Amino acid sequence: MDYPVILAVLLVLSCVGFYLGRRRAVVSAGGALRTLHSLPSYHGLYIVVWAGVPALILFLVWIAAQNAVIEWLVRAALPEQLRGLSPDRMSLLMSDIRNIATGNIVRAQPDPAVAAAAEHYRSLVALSRWILLAAVLLVVSLGTFIAFRRINPSLRARNAVERVVRWFLILASTIAIFTTIGIVLSLLFEALRFFDRVPIGEFLFGLRWSPQEALRADQVGSSGAFGAVPVFTGTLLITVIAMLVAGPVGLFSAIYLSEYASPRVRNWVKPIMEILAGIPTVVYGFFAALVVAPIVRDAGLSLGLETASESALAAGLVMGIMIIPYVSSLSDDVINAVPQALRDGSLGLGATRSETIKSVVIPAALPGIVGALLLGVSRAVGETMIVVMAAGLAAKLTANPLDNVTTVTVQIVTLLVGDQEFDSAKTLSAFALGLVLFIVTLGLNIIALRVVQRYREKYD
Repeated sequence: MDYPVILAVLLVLSCVGFYLGRRRAVVSAGGALRTLHSLPSYHGLYIVVWAGVPALILFLVWIAAQNAVIEWLVRAALPEQLRGLSPDRMSLLMSDIRNIATGNIVRAQPDPAVAAAAEHYRSLVALSRWILLAAVLLVVSLGTFIAFRRINPSLRARNAVERVVRWFLILASTIAIFTTIGIVLSLLFEALRFFDRVPIGEFLFGLRWSPQEALRADQVGSSGAFGAVPVFTGTLLITVIAMLVAGPVGLFSAIYLSEYASPRVRNWVKPIMEILAGIPTVVYGFFAALVVAPIVRDAGLSLGLETASESALAAGLVMGIMIIPYVSSLSDDVINAVPQALRDGSLGLGATRSETIKSVVIPAALPGIVGALLLGVSRAVGETMIVVMAAGLAAKLTANPLDNVTTVTVQIVTLLVGDQEFDSAKTLSAFALGLVLFIVTLGLNIIALRVVQRYREKYD
């Protein structure tokens, strides 16, 4: 009995309970629905709340605790010589038992004791799933019976259902808040460990980034320089190039779609443009590395310029193409939100359409447009794959767009790839970079939201 089957059974029983509750409400009202405090659908949801929700909670708790309980039972049934193993060897043994029990054979001929433990593990898993199914059926049946008997015309089913929904929303928001707090604290604590080893002034204002620590006193090329200015400079350079592409193109396309395009053209062009937002960034990275980077290199060499095979210009151009839908869609929304009366008044005074757009529409929509541009900047700052594949990994303090550079996100990925010791300044520097990136992105988002809120307060 697989878990999806148990969930499907729970869903079917919940639907049956909904139908029974709705039917019971109609019958109890004698066909006069005005006598009901709540609509019949709320009575159906009332049974779902009593039957389906407790069963779902039981299901989630059960599968969360099942593995720990089964492993404890399997360990208790092992022979005496195996129960005395060290924690590390016991962990490897349990991994072998799980693999054998699930069909992932790790040994051609496992020990009889291990094979017996795997068979015991398999039987306990099967028994657990059948018990879970029986428990779900019992909870659903009991909840349906209790809720069904309570249904009557005076039952405040809507209040009960909305109360449960409200608590669910509170739980969801609480999880989101604590998740955010956990992310911030994890970055902060590890970054503080890094700043205990490297002064924060050296990190923020140092001009050399080479996070390779020497393992021996005579080792060469591992000086451990943690000046992050070259990394921030590369991030800023690529972001500026991207926004020089996405800003004008996105804004002009939004003006065309909202002011000039016919409804038929708009209905075709806008969805096609927004498809760009759904393309995976790794595809953009391939496009940048295989198409745009060679074109940029050949163009630079033809002009006699020293051009790297991987350049900030190539990554910035493709990143700008990726951000166009964000800027265009948000700008289009705020331009359409400008009251038509402003346009009509300008046209009535003799202004042309282009003059109306330049002197009335754009100034009125400017706060929203600025917010769209800032959100685009946040998107560019956090991009990784395009930079990895098209801009390189070299941390250089340069403003030359034809040179290869790196960004904060790329360095974070590079520092945390592979088996790393989370007790060295090299690895901990990734958390310091992440903390700075988080603060910058958060600041940009807050500024964008404030600007948009100011716009909405003015024209809603």
